[in-house]
Amino acid sequence: MTYEQLLTTADQDGLLVKEKKLAKHDGLLNGRRIAIRKNIATQAEKSCVLAEELGHHYTSSGDILDQTDVMNQKQEYRARLYGYNLKIGLTGLIRAYEAGCRNLYEMAEFLDATEEYLREAIQCYRSKYGVCTAIDNYVIYFEPFAVMRMITAD
Repeated sequence: MTYEQLLTTADQDGLLVKEKKLAKHDGLLNGRRIAIRKNIATQAEKSCVLAEELGHHYTSSGDILDQTDVMNQKQEYRARLYGYNLKIGLTGLIRAYEAGCRNLYEMAEFLDATEEYLREAIQCYRSKYGVCTAIDNYVIYFEPFAVMRMITAD
């Protein structure tokens, strides 16, 4: 999803998203308000931040900024996974492969994400699914990363 699409999703769910001057964080969630750091360089980077903040809205409760607390770490993981699925998802990896993307740079461009965010998503999927997973007629390998279409006999 693009930044604009994520803004629409947030608006439809009654969330107010504003770009503000933030010193310590790229994004913050407070109730039904999401602040995105105003001077983030690209729309792709803003969309990655917004996807994670939406993940926090749907999966987290309370102040989880203290990441030395194991329960906060678990909530952070759930929020990030939600954001990765919203922004990229396994089907997004397949769509990028089908669109002819052959490296992480091209995939990130196609998915309107940063390369770093895409790498983090792939690593998160690796920790969730293991070395690979199958979806529809595709196998996605997470290490090394590859998407392959399965050929079936008719």
